[in-house]
Amino acid sequence: MWEKFRQIWKTKDLRKNIFFVLMMLVVFRIAAHIPIPGIDVQNLKDFFSQNQILGLLNIFSGGGLENFSVVMLGVGPYITASIILQLLTMIVPSLEALSKEPNGQQTINRYTRYLTLPLAALQGYSFITLLQRQGGNFISALTGSQWLIAIITVTAGTVLLMWLGELISEKKIGNGISLLIFAGIVAGLPAAFQRTVAIFDSSQALNMLFFIAIALVTVIVVVIITEGQRNVPVNYAKRVRGNRMYGGVNTHLPLRVNLAGVIPIIFAISLILIPPMIAQFFMGATTAWIAVGAKFIVDLFQNQIFYGLIYFILVFAFTYFYTYVVFHPHQIAENLQKQGGFIPGIRPGRHTAEYLQATVNKILLAGALFLGLIAVLPIVVQPLTGMTSLAIGGTSLLIVVSVVIDIVKQIDAQLTMRDYDGL
Repeated sequence: MWEKFRQIWKTKDLRKNIFFVLMMLVVFRIAAHIPIPGIDVQNLKDFFSQNQILGLLNIFSGGGLENFSVVMLGVGPYITASIILQLLTMIVPSLEALSKEPNGQQTINRYTRYLTLPLAALQGYSFITLLQRQGGNFISALTGSQWLIAIITVTAGTVLLMWLGELISEKKIGNGISLLIFAGIVAGLPAAFQRTVAIFDSSQALNMLFFIAIALVTVIVVVIITEGQRNVPVNYAKRVRGNRMYGGVNTHLPLRVNLAGVIPIIFAISLILIPPMIAQFFMGATTAWIAVGAKFIVDLFQNQIFYGLIYFILVFAFTYFYTYVVFHPHQIAENLQKQGGFIPGIRPGRHTAEYLQATVNKILLAGALFLGLIAVLPIVVQPLTGMTSLAIGGTSLLIVVSVVIDIVKQIDAQLTMRDYDGL
Protein backbone atom coordinates (compact mmCIF):
# COMPACT_ATOMS: atom_id res chain seq x y z
CA MET A 1 0.00 0.00 0.00
CA TRP A 2 2.79 2.42 0.92
CA GLU A 3 4.47 1.62 -2.39
CA LYS A 4 1.25 2.67 -4.15
CA PHE A 5 1.23 5.99 -2.29
CA ARG A 6 4.86 6.52 -3.23
CA GLN A 7 4.08 5.93 -6.90
CA ILE A 8 1.19 8.40 -6.76
CA TRP A 9 3.38 11.04 -5.11
CA LYS A 10 6.13 10.56 -7.71
CA THR A 11 3.65 10.95 -10.60
CA LYS A 12 3.36 14.71 -10.89
CA ASP A 13 0.23 15.02 -13.07
CA LEU A 14 -1.64 12.38 -11.06
CA ARG A 15 -0.69 14.14 -7.83
CA LYS A 16 -1.96 17.45 -9.24
CA ASN A 17 -5.23 15.85 -10.34
CA ILE A 18 -5.85 14.43 -6.85
CA PHE A 19 -5.09 17.82 -5.28
CA PHE A 20 -7.50 19.51 -7.72
CA VAL A 21 -10.29 17.05 -6.82
CA LEU A 22 -9.71 17.68 -3.11
CA MET A 23 -9.96 21.44 -3.66
CA MET A 24 -13.24 21.04 -5.54
CA LEU A 25 -14.62 19.00 -2.63
CA VAL A 26 -13.53 21.75 -0.23
CA VAL A 27 -15.44 24.30 -2.34
CA PHE A 28 -18.50 22.06 -2.17
CA ARG A 29 -18.28 21.70 1.61
CA ILE A 30 -17.94 25.47 2.05
CA ALA A 31 -21.03 26.05 -0.10
CA ALA A 32 -22.93 23.41 1.92
CA HIS A 33 -22.54 25.57 5.05
CA ILE A 34 -23.82 28.84 3.54
CA PRO A 35 -27.52 28.92 4.52
CA ILE A 36 -30.28 30.83 2.80
CA PRO A 37 -31.37 33.82 4.99
CA GLY A 38 -34.38 33.39 7.28
CA ILE A 39 -33.70 29.76 8.28
CA ASP A 40 -33.44 28.31 11.81
CA VAL A 41 -30.67 25.84 10.96
CA GLN A 42 -30.51 24.06 14.35
CA ASN A 43 -34.24 23.27 14.47
CA LEU A 44 -34.03 22.13 10.86
CA LYS A 45 -31.19 19.69 11.67
CA ASP A 46 -33.18 18.22 14.56
CA PHE A 47 -36.18 17.79 12.27
CA PHE A 48 -34.10 15.99 9.59
CA SER A 49 -32.61 13.62 12.19
CA GLN A 50 -36.15 12.49 13.09
CA ASN A 51 -37.45 12.10 9.51
CA GLN A 52 -36.30 8.96 7.65
CA ILE A 53 -37.34 10.06 4.16
CA LEU A 54 -35.91 13.59 4.32
CA GLY A 55 -32.81 12.16 6.01
CA LEU A 56 -32.21 9.98 2.94
CA LEU A 57 -32.73 12.96 0.64
CA ASN A 58 -30.21 14.85 2.77
CA ILE A 59 -27.66 12.12 2.01
CA PHE A 60 -28.00 12.65 -1.73
CA SER A 61 -27.78 16.42 -1.29
CA GLY A 62 -24.40 15.95 0.39
CA GLY A 63 -25.68 17.31 3.70
CA GLY A 64 -26.71 20.65 2.19
CA LEU A 65 -30.44 20.09 2.70
CA GLU A 66 -30.35 20.02 6.51
CA ASN A 67 -28.40 23.31 6.49
CA PHE A 68 -30.81 24.74 3.92
CA SER A 69 -27.70 25.94 2.13
CA VAL A 70 -27.28 27.39 -1.34
CA VAL A 71 -26.59 23.81 -2.53
CA MET A 72 -29.51 22.33 -0.58
CA LEU A 73 -30.74 20.34 -3.61
CA GLY A 74 -27.35 18.77 -4.18
CA VAL A 75 -27.05 16.87 -7.45
CA GLY A 76 -30.57 15.43 -7.12
CA PRO A 77 -32.09 17.41 -10.03
CA TYR A 78 -29.17 16.44 -12.28
CA ILE A 79 -29.58 12.75 -11.38
CA THR A 80 -33.33 12.99 -12.03
CA ALA A 81 -32.71 14.67 -15.40
CA SER A 82 -30.22 11.93 -16.33
CA ILE A 83 -32.74 9.21 -15.50
CA ILE A 84 -35.47 10.95 -17.50
CA LEU A 85 -33.19 11.28 -20.56
CA GLN A 86 -32.19 7.61 -20.29
CA LEU A 87 -35.85 6.57 -20.29
CA LEU A 88 -36.69 8.91 -23.17
CA THR A 89 -33.77 7.49 -25.18
CA MET A 90 -35.48 4.10 -25.01
CA ILE A 91 -38.93 5.47 -25.92
CA VAL A 92 -38.23 8.24 -28.48
CA PRO A 93 -36.72 6.85 -31.74
CA SER A 94 -34.96 10.13 -32.62
CA LEU A 95 -33.14 10.18 -29.26
CA GLU A 96 -32.21 6.53 -29.64
CA ALA A 97 -30.73 7.25 -33.08
CA LEU A 98 -28.94 10.30 -31.65
CA SER A 99 -27.34 8.22 -28.88
CA LYS A 100 -25.73 5.96 -31.51
CA GLU A 101 -24.11 8.84 -33.40
CA PRO A 102 -20.39 9.65 -32.78
CA ASN A 103 -21.12 12.84 -30.80
CA GLY A 104 -24.66 11.90 -29.83
CA GLN A 105 -23.89 11.28 -26.18
CA GLN A 106 -22.46 14.79 -25.82
CA THR A 107 -25.71 16.22 -27.20
CA ILE A 108 -27.78 14.14 -24.77
CA ASN A 109 -25.56 15.35 -21.91
CA ARG A 110 -26.29 18.92 -23.00
CA TYR A 111 -30.03 18.19 -22.97
CA THR A 112 -29.59 16.76 -19.45
CA ARG A 113 -28.05 20.04 -18.26
CA TYR A 114 -30.90 22.04 -19.79
CA LEU A 115 -33.50 19.81 -18.12
CA THR A 116 -31.74 20.15 -14.75
CA LEU A 117 -32.62 23.88 -14.53
CA PRO A 118 -36.46 23.62 -14.42
CA LEU A 119 -36.25 20.50 -12.24
CA ALA A 120 -34.02 22.33 -9.74
CA ALA A 121 -36.41 25.31 -9.62
CA LEU A 122 -39.42 23.02 -9.14
CA GLN A 123 -37.73 20.95 -6.41
CA GLY A 124 -36.53 24.10 -4.66
CA TYR A 125 -40.06 25.51 -4.53
CA SER A 126 -41.47 22.14 -3.36
CA PHE A 127 -38.97 21.72 -0.51
CA ILE A 128 -39.40 25.27 0.78
CA THR A 129 -43.19 24.93 0.69
CA LEU A 130 -43.05 21.50 2.38
CA LEU A 131 -40.88 22.74 5.25
CA GLN A 132 -43.04 25.82 5.70
CA ARG A 133 -46.06 23.57 6.23
CA GLN A 134 -44.32 21.41 8.87
CA GLY A 135 -45.14 23.95 11.59
CA GLY A 136 -41.65 23.85 13.08
CA ASN A 137 -40.89 27.53 12.48
CA PHE A 138 -37.94 26.57 10.29
CA ILE A 139 -38.63 29.21 7.66
CA SER A 140 -40.05 32.66 8.12
CA ALA A 141 -42.73 33.99 5.77
CA LEU A 142 -41.20 34.90 2.40
CA THR A 143 -42.24 37.79 0.19
CA GLY A 144 -42.46 37.49 -3.59
CA SER A 145 -38.95 38.84 -4.15
CA GLN A 146 -37.55 36.57 -1.41
CA TRP A 147 -39.20 33.56 -3.07
CA LEU A 148 -37.62 34.49 -6.40
CA ILE A 149 -34.18 35.00 -4.86
CA ALA A 150 -34.40 31.71 -2.93
CA ILE A 151 -35.38 29.67 -6.00
CA ILE A 152 -32.72 31.31 -8.19
CA THR A 153 -30.11 30.70 -5.46
CA VAL A 154 -30.81 26.99 -5.00
CA THR A 155 -31.01 26.48 -8.79
CA ALA A 156 -27.64 28.20 -9.21
CA GLY A 157 -26.28 25.98 -6.42
CA THR A 158 -27.30 22.86 -8.33
CA VAL A 159 -25.68 24.21 -11.51
CA LEU A 160 -22.50 24.90 -9.51
CA LEU A 161 -22.37 21.31 -8.23
CA MET A 162 -23.13 19.96 -11.71
CA TRP A 163 -20.16 21.95 -13.05
CA LEU A 164 -17.88 20.84 -10.18
CA GLY A 165 -18.88 17.22 -10.78
CA GLU A 166 -17.97 17.42 -14.46
CA LEU A 167 -14.63 19.08 -13.65
CA ILE A 168 -13.85 16.26 -11.21
CA SER A 169 -14.84 13.56 -13.71
CA GLU A 170 -12.46 15.04 -16.30
CA LYS A 171 -9.53 14.33 -13.97
CA LYS A 172 -10.38 10.59 -14.02
CA ILE A 173 -10.18 10.26 -10.22
CA GLY A 174 -13.64 8.78 -9.81
CA ASN A 175 -17.08 9.95 -10.91
CA GLY A 176 -17.62 13.60 -9.97
CA ILE A 177 -21.30 13.33 -9.00
CA SER A 178 -20.66 10.25 -6.84
CA LEU A 179 -17.69 11.95 -5.18
CA LEU A 180 -19.84 14.95 -4.17
CA ILE A 181 -22.36 12.63 -2.51
CA PHE A 182 -19.48 10.70 -0.92
CA ALA A 183 -18.01 13.92 0.50
CA GLY A 184 -21.35 14.86 2.08
CA ILE A 185 -21.69 11.45 3.75
CA VAL A 186 -18.13 11.41 5.10
CA ALA A 187 -18.44 15.00 6.34
CA GLY A 188 -21.39 13.98 8.55
CA LEU A 189 -19.53 11.16 10.32
CA PRO A 190 -17.59 13.29 12.89
CA ALA A 191 -20.78 15.02 14.10
CA ALA A 192 -22.62 11.67 14.38
CA PHE A 193 -19.70 10.16 16.31
CA GLN A 194 -19.59 13.19 18.62
CA ARG A 195 -23.30 12.87 19.41
CA THR A 196 -22.83 9.18 20.20
CA VAL A 197 -19.91 9.82 22.56
CA ALA A 198 -21.85 12.59 24.33
CA ILE A 199 -24.70 10.27 25.34
CA PHE A 200 -22.64 7.07 25.74
CA ASP A 201 -22.57 5.21 29.05
CA SER A 202 -21.39 1.79 30.19
CA SER A 203 -24.87 0.26 29.83
CA GLN A 204 -24.68 0.82 26.05
CA ALA A 205 -21.33 -0.94 25.60
CA LEU A 206 -22.93 -4.17 24.37
CA ASN A 207 -25.17 -2.27 21.94
CA MET A 208 -22.14 -0.38 20.65
CA LEU A 209 -20.23 -3.63 20.03
CA PHE A 210 -23.28 -5.09 18.29
CA PHE A 211 -23.55 -1.97 16.15
CA ILE A 212 -19.86 -2.13 15.16
CA ALA A 213 -20.19 -5.82 14.28
CA ILE A 214 -23.20 -5.11 12.03
CA ALA A 215 -21.34 -2.23 10.39
CA LEU A 216 -18.30 -4.42 9.61
CA VAL A 217 -20.45 -7.25 8.24
CA THR A 218 -22.38 -4.75 6.12
CA VAL A 219 -19.17 -3.31 4.65
CA ILE A 220 -17.90 -6.80 3.79
CA VAL A 221 -21.19 -7.78 2.14
CA VAL A 222 -21.31 -4.48 0.21
CA VAL A 223 -17.79 -5.07 -1.13
CA ILE A 224 -18.61 -8.68 -2.12
CA ILE A 225 -21.83 -7.74 -3.92
CA THR A 226 -20.35 -4.62 -5.54
CA GLU A 227 -17.41 -6.60 -6.91
CA GLY A 228 -19.44 -9.74 -7.62
CA GLN A 229 -19.92 -10.62 -11.27
CA ARG A 230 -20.72 -13.55 -13.53
CA ASN A 231 -18.08 -14.04 -16.22
CA VAL A 232 -19.69 -15.29 -19.42
CA PRO A 233 -17.00 -16.92 -21.63
CA VAL A 234 -16.59 -15.36 -25.10
CA ASN A 235 -14.46 -16.74 -27.93
CA TYR A 236 -13.41 -14.82 -31.02
CA ALA A 237 -13.04 -16.69 -34.31
CA LYS A 238 -9.77 -16.50 -36.23
CA ARG A 239 -9.81 -14.21 -39.26
CA VAL A 240 -7.19 -13.87 -41.98
CA ARG A 241 -6.51 -10.44 -43.45
CA GLY A 242 -3.77 -10.38 -46.02
CA ASN A 243 -0.82 -12.26 -44.60
CA ARG A 244 -1.91 -11.82 -40.98
CA MET A 245 -4.25 -13.79 -38.76
CA TYR A 246 -6.45 -12.01 -36.23
CA GLY A 247 -8.73 -13.25 -33.46
CA GLY A 248 -8.66 -16.64 -31.82
CA VAL A 249 -8.81 -14.98 -28.39
CA ASN A 250 -10.70 -16.39 -25.40
CA THR A 251 -12.08 -13.76 -23.02
CA HIS A 252 -15.19 -13.18 -20.94
CA LEU A 253 -18.13 -10.80 -20.66
CA PRO A 254 -18.58 -9.58 -17.04
CA LEU A 255 -22.18 -9.33 -15.80
CA ARG A 256 -22.33 -7.61 -12.41
CA VAL A 257 -24.63 -8.76 -9.64
CA ASN A 258 -25.62 -5.14 -8.98
CA LEU A 259 -25.96 -3.59 -12.43
CA ALA A 260 -28.23 -0.79 -11.24
CA GLY A 261 -26.00 0.73 -8.54
CA VAL A 262 -27.90 3.02 -6.14
CA ILE A 263 -30.30 4.34 -8.80
CA PRO A 264 -33.21 2.08 -7.63
CA ILE A 265 -32.88 3.56 -4.13
CA ILE A 266 -33.06 7.08 -5.59
CA PHE A 267 -36.14 6.04 -7.60
CA ALA A 268 -37.78 4.59 -4.50
CA ILE A 269 -37.02 7.65 -2.35
CA SER A 270 -38.46 9.97 -5.00
CA LEU A 271 -41.66 7.93 -5.29
CA ILE A 272 -42.18 7.28 -1.58
CA LEU A 273 -41.82 10.99 -0.86
CA ILE A 274 -44.72 12.01 -3.15
CA PRO A 275 -47.79 10.76 -1.15
CA PRO A 276 -46.87 12.34 2.24
CA MET A 277 -45.65 15.50 0.51
CA ILE A 278 -48.96 15.93 -1.34
CA ALA A 279 -50.89 15.02 1.82
CA GLN A 280 -49.12 17.81 3.72
CA PHE A 281 -50.76 20.36 1.42
CA PHE A 282 -54.28 19.06 2.23
CA MET A 283 -54.04 18.60 6.01
CA GLY A 284 -55.46 22.08 6.52
CA ALA A 285 -58.29 21.63 4.02
CA THR A 286 -61.73 22.94 5.00
CA THR A 287 -63.41 19.73 3.74
CA ALA A 288 -63.31 17.30 6.66
CA TRP A 289 -62.85 14.04 4.75
CA ILE A 290 -59.95 15.48 2.71
CA ALA A 291 -58.18 16.68 5.87
CA VAL A 292 -58.76 13.32 7.60
CA GLY A 293 -57.50 11.39 4.56
CA ALA A 294 -54.39 13.57 4.31
CA LYS A 295 -53.60 13.07 8.00
CA PHE A 296 -54.11 9.29 7.61
CA ILE A 297 -51.59 9.18 4.73
CA VAL A 298 -49.03 11.21 6.69
CA ASP A 299 -49.43 9.00 9.78
CA LEU A 300 -49.29 5.85 7.63
CA PHE A 301 -45.94 6.79 6.10
CA GLN A 302 -44.57 7.64 9.54
CA ASN A 303 -45.26 4.04 10.62
CA GLN A 304 -41.85 2.34 10.46
CA ILE A 305 -43.20 -1.11 9.53
CA PHE A 306 -45.33 0.17 6.64
CA TYR A 307 -42.61 2.55 5.48
CA GLY A 308 -39.93 -0.17 5.56
CA LEU A 309 -42.13 -2.68 3.71
CA ILE A 310 -43.09 -0.24 0.93
CA TYR A 311 -39.51 1.00 0.67
CA PHE A 312 -38.18 -2.57 0.27
CA ILE A 313 -40.78 -3.47 -2.38
CA LEU A 314 -40.11 -0.31 -4.40
CA VAL A 315 -36.32 -0.78 -4.33
CA PHE A 316 -36.71 -4.46 -5.33
CA ALA A 317 -39.03 -3.59 -8.23
CA PHE A 318 -36.97 -0.64 -9.46
CA THR A 319 -33.81 -2.78 -9.48
CA TYR A 320 -35.38 -5.01 -12.12
CA PHE A 321 -36.84 -2.04 -13.97
CA TYR A 322 -33.62 -0.02 -14.18
CA THR A 323 -31.52 -3.07 -15.09
CA TYR A 324 -33.79 -3.66 -18.08
CA VAL A 325 -33.33 0.02 -18.98
CA VAL A 326 -29.51 0.00 -18.97
CA PHE A 327 -28.83 -3.61 -20.05
CA HIS A 328 -29.43 -4.33 -23.74
CA PRO A 329 -28.74 -8.02 -24.51
CA HIS A 330 -29.75 -7.70 -28.19
CA GLN A 331 -27.28 -4.86 -28.71
CA ILE A 332 -24.49 -6.80 -26.96
CA ALA A 333 -25.26 -9.90 -29.02
CA GLU A 334 -25.20 -7.82 -32.20
CA ASN A 335 -21.84 -6.26 -31.32
CA LEU A 336 -20.34 -9.67 -30.50
CA GLN A 337 -21.54 -11.05 -33.83
CA LYS A 338 -20.05 -8.10 -35.74
CA GLN A 339 -16.68 -8.60 -34.02
CA GLY A 340 -16.66 -12.33 -34.67
CA GLY A 341 -17.29 -13.24 -31.04
CA PHE A 342 -19.56 -15.98 -29.71
CA ILE A 343 -20.45 -17.71 -26.46
CA PRO A 344 -19.40 -21.40 -26.58
CA GLY A 345 -22.41 -23.62 -27.15
CA ILE A 346 -24.73 -20.68 -27.97
CA ARG A 347 -25.61 -19.63 -31.50
CA PRO A 348 -24.87 -15.97 -32.37
CA GLY A 349 -27.65 -13.42 -32.67
CA ARG A 350 -31.04 -13.98 -31.07
CA HIS A 351 -29.99 -17.07 -29.11
CA THR A 352 -27.07 -15.16 -27.56
CA ALA A 353 -29.37 -12.32 -26.54
CA GLU A 354 -31.81 -14.76 -24.93
CA TYR A 355 -28.96 -16.50 -23.08
CA LEU A 356 -27.60 -13.18 -21.74
CA GLN A 357 -31.08 -12.07 -20.61
CA ALA A 358 -31.69 -15.39 -18.83
CA THR A 359 -28.30 -15.16 -17.11
CA VAL A 360 -28.96 -11.61 -15.92
CA ASN A 361 -32.39 -12.63 -14.60
CA LYS A 362 -30.75 -15.32 -12.44
CA ILE A 363 -28.17 -13.05 -10.82
CA LEU A 364 -30.52 -10.06 -10.62
CA LEU A 365 -32.57 -11.66 -7.84
CA ALA A 366 -29.55 -11.53 -5.52
CA GLY A 367 -28.83 -7.93 -6.52
CA ALA A 368 -32.44 -6.81 -5.94
CA LEU A 369 -32.63 -8.49 -2.53
CA PHE A 370 -29.29 -6.96 -1.57
CA LEU A 371 -30.36 -3.42 -2.48
CA GLY A 372 -33.71 -3.84 -0.72
CA LEU A 373 -32.07 -5.04 2.50
CA ILE A 374 -29.44 -2.30 2.33
CA ALA A 375 -32.18 0.32 1.97
CA VAL A 376 -34.17 -0.80 5.05
CA LEU A 377 -31.11 -1.64 7.17
CA PRO A 378 -31.35 1.52 9.38
CA ILE A 379 -35.01 0.74 10.15
CA VAL A 380 -34.06 -2.78 11.30
CA VAL A 381 -30.89 -1.86 13.20
CA GLN A 382 -32.18 1.07 15.28
CA PRO A 383 -34.69 -1.00 17.34
CA LEU A 384 -32.09 -3.76 17.85
CA THR A 385 -29.31 -1.49 19.10
CA GLY A 386 -31.44 1.28 20.60
CA MET A 387 -28.99 3.80 19.11
CA THR A 388 -30.46 6.62 17.06
CA SER A 389 -27.56 9.07 17.23
CA LEU A 390 -25.31 6.91 15.05
CA ALA A 391 -27.78 5.07 12.86
CA ILE A 392 -26.04 2.77 10.38
CA GLY A 393 -27.05 3.74 6.88
CA GLY A 394 -26.82 0.91 4.39
CA THR A 395 -27.31 3.29 1.47
CA SER A 396 -24.51 5.51 2.77
CA LEU A 397 -22.19 2.52 3.14
CA LEU A 398 -23.07 1.33 -0.36
CA ILE A 399 -22.22 4.74 -1.83
CA VAL A 400 -19.00 5.12 0.18
CA VAL A 401 -17.70 1.62 -0.63
CA SER A 402 -18.64 1.91 -4.33
CA VAL A 403 -16.94 5.29 -4.67
CA VAL A 404 -13.77 4.12 -2.89
CA ILE A 405 -13.55 1.02 -5.11
CA ASP A 406 -14.06 3.16 -8.23
CA ILE A 407 -11.36 5.66 -7.14
CA VAL A 408 -8.87 2.88 -6.43
CA LYS A 409 -9.54 1.24 -9.81
CA GLN A 410 -9.17 4.49 -11.75
CA ILE A 411 -5.93 5.42 -9.99
CA ASP A 412 -4.56 1.90 -10.59
CA ALA A 413 -5.51 2.20 -14.27
CA GLN A 414 -3.66 5.51 -14.58
CA LEU A 415 -0.56 4.10 -12.86
CA THR A 416 -0.64 1.04 -15.12
CA MET A 417 -1.00 3.24 -18.20
CA ARG A 418 2.04 5.25 -17.15
CA ASP A 419 4.01 2.02 -16.63
CA TYR A 420 3.23 1.03 -20.22
CA ASP A 421 4.22 4.51 -21.41
CA GLY A 422 7.57 4.04 -19.67
CA LEU A 423 8.13 0.73 -21.48
